[in-house]
Amino acid sequence: MRSPEEAYLTTRELADLLRIKERKVYELANNGEVPCVRVVGKLLFPKEQIGEWIEAAQSGPSVSRREKLPPTVLGSHDPLLDWALKESGCALAAFFDGSRDGVKRLVQREGVAAGLHIHESDGWNIETVKQACANEAVVLIEFARRSRGFIVAKNNPQNINTILDAAKYKLARRQESAASQQMLEQMMLDAGSDINKVSLCTECARTEDELGMQVFDGKADVAFGLHSVATRLKLDYVPVMQEQFDLLVWRQAWFDEPFQTLLSFTKSEAFANRAAQLGGYDISKLGTVRYNASA
Repeated sequence: MRSPEEAYLTTRELADLLRIKERKVYELANNGEVPCVRVVGKLLFPKEQIGEWIEAAQSGPSVSRREKLPPTVLGSHDPLLDWALKESGCALAAFFDGSRDGVKRLVQREGVAAGLHIHESDGWNIETVKQACANEAVVLIEFARRSRGFIVAKNNPQNINTILDAAKYKLARRQESAASQQMLEQMMLDAGSDINKVSLCTECARTEDELGMQVFDGKADVAFGLHSVATRLKLDYVPVMQEQFDLLVWRQAWFDEPFQTLLSFTKSEAFANRAAQLGGYDISKLGTVRYNASA
């Protein structure tokens, strides 16, 4: 059974979801236009009924609105998200094969959410989502800001500090659909280096953890990976950038118990402690709505 916190939205939470002012939420409630209850003078909004209310407002074809989505989180691998999926008991599985793969599969309705960290000319993820999901009922929320840089052997024996330093040694690599691999190649291009002339690890790492293990096992000298992975493997780390890691979520799945269970867990002390232990995470704005499609 859900706790009251899990079953209801506050006025502010509903306003954030709908991207409207709180006073508009009060107006909707006073006019009887939105499902709500009043408890000791406070307005609360039942999440399941709010989900149905939003779906009822959809225009255009409705055949996919009730379509059951596979209980799977797609997209880019993140160690903290991966841990939370298992530890929260939310019953959501994971299929991580890169940010762009996640967007494609989500649009094809192969999951309920996808993790993204796609670097764009003026930010992260939003333009990609607008182009791919312009007519879809999706919402993009912040999960974390992550520190990404060079994972190297203990004590950094090759003294790798820049992209040109890294280009002199064997590089770990991700699959083409991984946003981190695309960022690495763009950084090398901007620095005047050719990825095709660099020594690459023969094995393709499908996750952030596998990427770090290529350095740990001595198969690569350097990996363009996450601070959290270097921490877990007790490797050295050279910070390069802070990136935005978001979750792209189907609105119909937002109010379902699995995703709400995951969201509730991300507000727990256990989750905050895990983020701090891993290092390189800023979760202060987790859950902030960054884009809400108009569908």
